[in-house]
Amino acid sequence: MAERTVRRQARGLKRMGEILDAAESVIAEVGYPDMTTNQVAARAGMSPGSLYQFFRNKEEILDGLVSRYTDDRQEFWAARLAAVTPDLPLEKLVGQLVDESVRFKSESPAYWSLLYGSATGDQLAAAAQRLHEDIARHLAAMLRRRSPELSEERALLAGTMALATVKAVLPMITTASPERRAELVNELKVMLVRYLS
Repeated sequence: MAERTVRRQARGLKRMGEILDAAESVIAEVGYPDMTTNQVAARAGMSPGSLYQFFRNKEEILDGLVSRYTDDRQEFWAARLAAVTPDLPLEKLVGQLVDESVRFKSESPAYWSLLYGSATGDQLAAAAQRLHEDIARHLAAMLRRRSPELSEERALLAGTMALATVKAVLPMITTASPERRAELVNELKVMLVRYLS
């Protein structure tokens, strides 16, 4: 009996993961505001009724994606934080984070679509704020680990500003030609290093 329940739960989790994968690809194509649960169900290869057993509406799908992103990225941030020491050159830290951001943006367009949020959708704006605050906290922790004398408030402000800068420049980077892209990435790194110094 218990084994059957465990198998059913595992199938349920797998199905939820498939729905979230489908939602990511739909968001990457049409954006969250234009995504419908019918599109997600079709992409996941299931009926809308089956989807509703897991997520009652697109807002619940959005919550699921935000949770997935914050949980999945914990390992990434924990590994980055563990590598930070007071003698790590700021240029190296900034370089790694900018390169990772550029790579992750091309691999996970839906994540960035959600991170940018929307001025029109309260639910989306709230989700974007949650993602933004989570990343800013991780950046602040890295800055404090590198510079222990930095106050928590100052580190959080610096992390928030650095993230806002990256968010502003990344769309220019991803749409630029390869030569221009390298130039923009380099400028972003220089800008962040000077700001954070």
